[in-house]
Amino acid sequence: MKIALITGASSGMGREFAVQISKLYRNLDELWVTARRRDRLESLQKAIPIPVKVFAGDMQDDELFERIGQALEEEQADIRMLVNAAGYGKMKRAEEVEMSEQCGMIDINCKALTRMTLLCLPYMSKGSRIVNLASAAAFCPQPGFTVYAASKSYVLSFSRALGAELKNRKITVTAVCPGPVD
Repeated sequence: MKIALITGASSGMGREFAVQISKLYRNLDELWVTARRRDRLESLQKAIPIPVKVFAGDMQDDELFERIGQALEEEQADIRMLVNAAGYGKMKRAEEVEMSEQCGMIDINCKALTRMTLLCLPYMSKGSRIVNLASAAAFCPQPGFTVYAASKSYVLSFSRALGAELKNRKITVTAVCPGPVD
């Protein structure tokens, strides 16, 4: 079964990737989406012309990764595209943001992205693509956006190195680095 898997698909760039991929990739059997807000994923499911499998849950919870891993194994999925769009940022001086929020940004923007990528790699083959949402903030320190910018620097560096590692497998890795978006 040929699939695309998108994290953070309930809103923003993740949702837009889901809409566009379903239009542009004609050979997909299913689109798998994950985010915390089930209602938004179910709404997305109704708006997309191909079958959509919903995995509602928090990217900080082991249970979500276990469900996705089990489904990948059961379906013997062929992941044609992985889009790691889950992430967030808090725009304040580092000392003004709660430590739990700062660590949460690292957990989602770095750890969850890495974990999802490593979970999916065994199900990717020649011609598969990984798209990681980084940020223009990845290119230099950002006072007032300290942890976010640092986490997105990780995404950019991880993507570049992983792309080099996967070149022989002919799997493409792209770090998307947009500026501010609605």
